[in-house]
Order: sequence, then structure tokens, then C-alpha cells
Amino acid sequence: MHRGVRGFPLALALFTTALVPASAARATDPPRSAPLPLERLFDNTAVSDDARPAEADFDGSGASLSARDLTAAGWTPGRTLTVQRAQLTWPPRQPGEPDNVRAAGQEVRVGGHGDSLAFLVAGTHGTEVSGSGTVTYADGTHSSYLLSASDWRTGPLATKAVALPHINTPGGRLAEKARLYVVTVPLAPGREVASVRLPRADGLHVFALSVRGAGGWTGTWAAATSGYAAVGPWTDRTLRLVVHTSMGGPRVRLRFDNTFGSAPVRIGRATVAVRAAGAAARGVPVRLSFRGAAGIDVPAGAQAVSDPLGFKVPANADLLVSFHLPGTVRAAPVHRLAVQRSYLSGPGDHTADGSAAAYTSTLTTWPLLTGVDVSGGPGSVVALGDSITDGDRSTAGANRRWPDVLAARLLRQTAVPRYGVLNQGISGNRVVTDRYPGDGVSTDAGGVSALHRLDRDVFAQTSARTAVVFEGVNDVRSGATAEQVVAGLRKIADRAHARGLRVLAATILPCGGDSRCTASVEAERAAVNAWIRRSGIFDGVLDFDIVLRDPGRPTRMRAAYDSGDHLHPGDAGLAALADSVDLDLL
Repeated sequence: MHRGVRGFPLALALFTTALVPASAARATDPPRSAPLPLERLFDNTAVSDDARPAEADFDGSGASLSARDLTAAGWTPGRTLTVQRAQLTWPPRQPGEPDNVRAAGQEVRVGGHGDSLAFLVAGTHGTEVSGSGTVTYADGTHSSYLLSASDWRTGPLATKAVALPHINTPGGRLAEKARLYVVTVPLAPGREVASVRLPRADGLHVFALSVRGAGGWTGTWAAATSGYAAVGPWTDRTLRLVVHTSMGGPRVRLRFDNTFGSAPVRIGRATVAVRAAGAAARGVPVRLSFRGAAGIDVPAGAQAVSDPLGFKVPANADLLVSFHLPGTVRAAPVHRLAVQRSYLSGPGDHTADGSAAAYTSTLTTWPLLTGVDVSGGPGSVVALGDSITDGDRSTAGANRRWPDVLAARLLRQTAVPRYGVLNQGISGNRVVTDRYPGDGVSTDAGGVSALHRLDRDVFAQTSARTAVVFEGVNDVRSGATAEQVVAGLRKIADRAHARGLRVLAATILPCGGDSRCTASVEAERAAVNAWIRRSGIFDGVLDFDIVLRDPGRPTRMRAAYDSGDHLHPGDAGLAALADSVDLDLL
């Protein structure tokens, strides 16, 4: 089933109006004043010194954010924070000074080319607040956008950028989580932004605003953060992670994420090398830098992206990414199911070691590292999935996950662009329910729901062009109805189309024989698959169910494709999935 390429203006209409000349602005719009930098418009004070809480009143009832907590999280005045690939500056104001704008239709001067506007926001009315704003482009055209902000005290922890442990009030400090959110909205492609009119939305506060840049890079490897887990503790240790590329390129940059973190993590030094065998490098590992420095502190909830490095990245090959943690790390964001052995050194900075001698322990997770990009390239396909996409039950270290096999297929052909393939599978993940609660140290590494991680794990991925959504079996096996799963998949498709992404949906595999795949679960699975096939809302359907099911017992996988647990395909089944993908759909 193939619906063809969706036109971007049609998709964009879900969140933006058609582009119109400046002279055609609505008669009901208030008159435009000269745009000002956001800092010139600050009219509310959200941050207080813990000893003087009355100096701030964020929500109108005297409550405020703790300056001490912000500092502990690494969110210090004037610091540039990278979240969801967008660079946002925490207001360069001291506690007790105005540090945010109450959105009321102000015209903000902001410029640049990119794929999205990024806002650092929070609501203060107890519920999510929304409003429509307008982008003015340098060519005189406009588009509108919808901005929604979750409440700073009651909003979901799964989607927050950072959570702070206290709230200041005139009566004292409360042990209650305060949340701040980063929200992105799509821009018209190829146009330079000149200014942004904020929504008129009572209770919507804006701390920072920027244009998220796009272009010039392609994702070659990625891993989704599945939880925040106790580790080590690691003190003065070097991690050497093994990752497998999809496409190659002449320059490289790496992305480290402190997603779900509550405190900064210090990366002392980092290197990249092509892997020889085990923890041994082929040649001398090459040093990376961060904003010109050897290392960087990654604030809670933020990212660090290394400076571009001239380094020839081969396609379909293993890299060694080594980084030194000079401090003590007791918990870290991780991708739990790496299906790959990585390495941990004894004490010291061993990032530059070519040999494996210092790496005396092994890891089966990917902590902190979430992306490898190469320069140039046609863009990336993002596989949003659960344990089947994550490669559970595939041969460890052999790169036989179905996205790996798909990437190898793309490299062998010339009919379509050789896209990078980014695996955003998380074992145990669900479409509509969070497994990991979204905050704090947890033993559950099933991730937040696909809906809650969509912005981070799909929209913010480097040069994403097409998303393949392959989820739902964990929902129905856990009691969700087909209607609930369908509603979630519809939201994913609508939100992705609003970003100009193609969206392919894969049907849910048969799981008969698994103890939790009862007759009632089978009925829900069949209903979801029937809707995927007939809905018409996707740009294509990958009927993985038909590919792997046993013709004689269609509620079960063929024995040749079954890993043995009747839920996960083995290597042969994963290869069959990848080989069944019509590359033209990408």
C-alpha cells in the first residue's frame, strides 16, 4: 500500500496556516510593533534565591523556581543549553530579576534558517496551555504555529527537559518537582525567519526561543535513551562503546545526552576510532573537541554535540567511541539492550589508547552516547520501535537487527538514495503507556511511550526524512485495546506529517505461543493490523505480519523465523523483515 509522497504544505497545515504575504495578514491581528529581543520583553520573575523566595512570583501565587536547584542541574544564567538539537540560552539574569515572558502576542526578533522553532517554556495554570502564534519570514511571508506548554507543577515528567527537586514559596521550600519543557514547532522549509509573534495564552511563559538549524549532516547511528539507571559507580573511568554505522562520510560528530538526568555529567576527553577487534582500535584514536575544549559538562536534561572532526567514517563498520568520566557517576541515561559488547577501563583516561589492554570489563548497555552523524548524505530513516526493532534475541555483536539489514540493503543498491538508518527501538516500549516513569533512577528501562518520545527520538534526529513506526504488541499484551493503540498511532502519523516527514507503519507480528498472547490479545492485534492496512493515513504500509506468519497457523510466526520465544524473530526473521521493505517507500 503506497500513498505517494505527501506534499509538505498539506502536512504543515496541521500546525501552520498556508504561507501568505505580509500584506495579507488577518484584519483581526493586532498591529505589529517593532520586534525586540526576547530578553527586552521579560515581564515575569520565575527564579528566586532560596533565602529570599519573595523576590520571585512565577505563577501568581508567590511560588518560584529555586536558583540553587538550577545551578545544581547545570542551568546557570547565560548558559547555552542544547536540547532536542536546539540551542537555547537560559536567561542571563540573577535570581529576583525578570527572566521570562508571559506570552501575550509580543513580537520577538529572532532569525535563522532551520526546520523548527524551539521554545523553552512552562505553563502556570495547572493544566496545559496553548495558543497560536505567527512566524514572519525574511521574504515577507507568514505562517502560523500552535504552541502548547505543560504545567510546571503537574505536567508529564516523561516529556520535560529538566525537573528540579524543589519549589520555593513565601512560606518555605516544598519538596515538589518543578518542570521545564522544550517544545519545537515546524517552520516552512527553506525560508529565513525574521521574527516570531508569541501566542496570546494566559499562563504560558517563554524563557528562551531559537531556530533549530538543519542540513549538512546525516545520522549514521543512534540509540534511544530507555531509562535512567544505577551504574558503577564509575570514578575516573573510560568507557569504550562499540557502535555500527549505516552510511559513511568524511567528517563526524557525536552526540551525548543527559536525558532524564538530575545533575551534570562531566566528559573529560573523547575520541573516535575504527574498530579492529574487541576493544582494540585500528590506528590511533582521534580526539574530539566540544566548543573548542577537550571536554564538557552536560547539564541535566541537555545534550553535548562534539565539534565537526575530519575523520573518514566507513559505512557498515564498527566504530569505537571512547570517553573519560573524571568524576563519580552513580546513575546515567542508558540504552539498556545494546546487543553488543562494549568496554570499561580501569582507572584513568584511556581514550587515546589504541590497544585494548586497559579495558578490563565489559558493558552490555550504551550509556550517554545517543548519536553519530556524518557530513553530507541524503538524510535518514528512523525506525521507531520496541524490542523487535531493538534486536532482542538476535545474535549479539553481529548487527543483525532488521534496521542493520535494511541499511546494508541500501548500501548495495542505487535505485533510491543510500539513507542513514537510525534504530530507535527500545525493548519493552509501548505506543501509549510509559514504562519508565520519566524521572529518577529506575530499574525499568522500557522507555517512555512512543508518543512521549516522538519529539526527541524522531523529530530531533539528524536529517530525519522518513519514520517507520513498528510498535503495539507490548500494548495489547499488557491490556490496551485496539482503539487505544490506533489512537496513538494516528497521533504519531499526524504529528510526523506536520513536520514534513513520511510515515510508514508496520503491522504487528503474530505472537501465538507466547503466554501473554491470549485469544483476546490476538483479537486486538488483528484489529490494529486491519486498521493499519485500511486507514490510508500513512505514506506506506509494511505488512510485517504477512511476511513472518505461518500460513497454516496465522496467529503464529513461521518456525524458521521464530527465535524460540514465539514473540521475537531470530536472525532469519529479522532479515526477512528488512528484505521485505519496498525501498521506493523510503
